[in-house]
Amino acid sequence: MKEGKEVFVIDDLSTGSLANISHLQGNPKFHFTKGSILSSDILEPLVVQVDFIYHLAAAVGVELVVRSPVYTVEDNIRGTEIVLAAAAKHKLGFLITSTSEVYGKSDRDRFREDDDLLIGPPTFARWSYACSKLLDEFLALAYWREKKVPVFVARLFNTVGPRQTGRYGMVMPRFVQAALHDEPIVIHGDGKQTRCFCHVSDVVRALTALPNQPRAVGQVYNIGSTEEVSILELAQRVKRLTECRSELRLIPYEQAYAKGFEDMRRRVPSTDKLYQLMGWRPTKSLDEILKLMIEFQREMNTQVPGRQRN
Repeated sequence: MKEGKEVFVIDDLSTGSLANISHLQGNPKFHFTKGSILSSDILEPLVVQVDFIYHLAAAVGVELVVRSPVYTVEDNIRGTEIVLAAAAKHKLGFLITSTSEVYGKSDRDRFREDDDLLIGPPTFARWSYACSKLLDEFLALAYWREKKVPVFVARLFNTVGPRQTGRYGMVMPRFVQAALHDEPIVIHGDGKQTRCFCHVSDVVRALTALPNQPRAVGQVYNIGSTEEVSILELAQRVKRLTECRSELRLIPYEQAYAKGFEDMRRRVPSTDKLYQLMGWRPTKSLDEILKLMIEFQREMNTQVPGRQRN
């Protein structure tokens, strides 16, 4: 929109909120439709007005995935089928956001886009999300090879930032909110699992730039930070930056999710391919991201009666 472009958004608000786009309401270049991409009747009138589709709609969050595996698989796969068919029909460019989850239980130091993938068995609902998103990738690339739809695949690694909710298991907003209320910071597992967190502004910068790169058509790109941190250390940083009195509490995965739950011990991307394509690197460090999220959440808490910190 800052570039003068008109944006049409469709979202069923199943995991989102209108408050997240309140700052865009009233802008004549922004149009929001509440509805599901599974409904062609709602999707079609929007598609005919655009020249490019960013497909970010998906079931997301570990808690949601484990609790609702049927919804996860059907929503992710069927939704992508419908939007891809619309892109092909109207000859539109198409970018789909995939996930680092597709790397599964791989033990490589850094995940590269052409790595073999090692996903757990179907008896564990936890892997349904990874499988559904991987099938989305296969489908998108098939549309490029067979129907010449210009597609771009972006595998995201823990995108975080203001307005993100912790309701569905997202770790950073959960930790920050607990710390600001001096409540226990709950860590699943032993806390030694590591992740890399990338600020949403850096991710959006990559997503909006990719379609301008002809060499990126039909390719897969990792998007994320390479600053690795254990979940236990993340909790300690949150506690230090908020100066809270929260205790750090470890609970087993089985207690948090389900019996037999498996997690990835490391999730570190190689972003060399994206850097070589267009020189992209994240600009915000982990501490900068945490300070921004803490500042935002503090401001939000003061606006809600009864939510101020003691």
